[in-house]
Amino acid sequence: MIAMNISFTGIKNHKSDNLFVCLKSSKFSSDFVAGLDKKLNGLLTKALSKNKWFKGKLGEHISVICPNGDYSAIAFIGAGKISSVKDAQKLGGTVSSIMSKLKFEKASLFLDQELKEDLLANLALGFELKSWAFDKYKTKKSDAWSCKNLAFEVISASYKEIKAAYDAKLAPLYAGIIDARTLINEPANVIYPETFAKHAKELSALGVKIEVLSKADMAKLGMNALLGVSQGSVNEPKMVIARWEGAGKSAFWTAFVGKGLTFDSGGISIKPSHNMDQMKSDMSGAAAVLGLMRVLAMRKASANVIGVMALAENMPSGQAQRPGDIVKTMSGQTVEVLDTDAEGRLVLADALWCAFDRFKPKTIVDLATLTGAIQVALGHEFAGLFCNNESLAKELIEAGDRVGEKLWRMPLSEEFDRQIDSDIADIKNIAAKGRAGSSTAAHFLQRFVGNTAWAHMDIAGVAFLEQDTELSCKGATGYGVQLLNEFVARNCEK
Repeated sequence: MIAMNISFTGIKNHKSDNLFVCLKSSKFSSDFVAGLDKKLNGLLTKALSKNKWFKGKLGEHISVICPNGDYSAIAFIGAGKISSVKDAQKLGGTVSSIMSKLKFEKASLFLDQELKEDLLANLALGFELKSWAFDKYKTKKSDAWSCKNLAFEVISASYKEIKAAYDAKLAPLYAGIIDARTLINEPANVIYPETFAKHAKELSALGVKIEVLSKADMAKLGMNALLGVSQGSVNEPKMVIARWEGAGKSAFWTAFVGKGLTFDSGGISIKPSHNMDQMKSDMSGAAAVLGLMRVLAMRKASANVIGVMALAENMPSGQAQRPGDIVKTMSGQTVEVLDTDAEGRLVLADALWCAFDRFKPKTIVDLATLTGAIQVALGHEFAGLFCNNESLAKELIEAGDRVGEKLWRMPLSEEFDRQIDSDIADIKNIAAKGRAGSSTAAHFLQRFVGNTAWAHMDIAGVAFLEQDTELSCKGATGYGVQLLNEFVARNCEK
């Protein structure tokens, strides 16, 4: 993985001999760039005038080799319109991509426009997120540049304020996102319930209270839905309960619940072999919850937050759960298991009830790579949002829009709910094939949250991708960490 050295410095103190100048149009306006142009005898003005296609749009760039002066190369990069955190991070990601193409190991960046300190700090975060890559298991690096320690500095007169904003809020956010990405990208022979729980215990050093329920603990509590999913695997299930009490004992609790299938073969209802390797990412919801708990602890969030991570491995074996089995959940409700590959809702049933019954939170939000149907509906651009509370839905959608992790609200209805009524138990774990699969799955979950304000985020289409994005390389995106951190900051903190 690339080692990153991010810094912030004043105009007179930057050190790199490669300079990125981000422009919002085909002209520069600052005294700093005008001074450089003068030193270079108008070379920068000539470069812009000869490349008339350059309009300052995001992604455009011109490289200028400087045989004389303080720099080896100067690159103009289109900044586009920067009016939000999302815009600033995209620009940072674009700079990282261009830096990779140019094979620069060190570079300084100057934004040729006035911008608030928090947006410049987010530009640096976007650069970091895009630059990170998971190459832990490569013994021979195909790209020598990717092995280097990258040094990147942001130049600004207000660099001290930018650094303060970055250190307080964005360094923790980066750590949480990368924590989630790393866990998701790790293979299933490295991350399974026991090792995930061991990793979660590291948060104790940050003041997070970590409780790990064993198979025996869950059996005593009646978590038979989760235990049924795991019974075909040699790796025993775990449930991690993380508590961050940053607002005092009298404040309300907010609960986040994550699906943590460290590998999902489908069980007896086994999946096709094509892309089954990607089922190591079926714990992306739990990884996002753990990443969020790291962020909240590192930035000392003034909120009370519960993170529940339901961890299991779904495998076929002589003792695996069968289609047609009936299990009794922790809530007392019984479930007819018609498809062992609809296992995520089973582990979440016990996890959601645990959060609801034990902690009595004001709000419960769950994240899960739950259905393929959500990808058919929304592709890889949006996560699906199902919610029983108008205010909560609005707050989550707005949080996602601010940070660029988009949600699209999907329907809940009594008609969908009736489709999961079982003839021989209380609920069946799938409705008829091809009929509103994501909505009926959400209705299954809703039966385990009582009257609590609840939201379900189906992140199956956005958590793990086969192509690069503006802020990540292919593989795990860490979706949800930024969104939920923003939600907590705006709606849960004092």
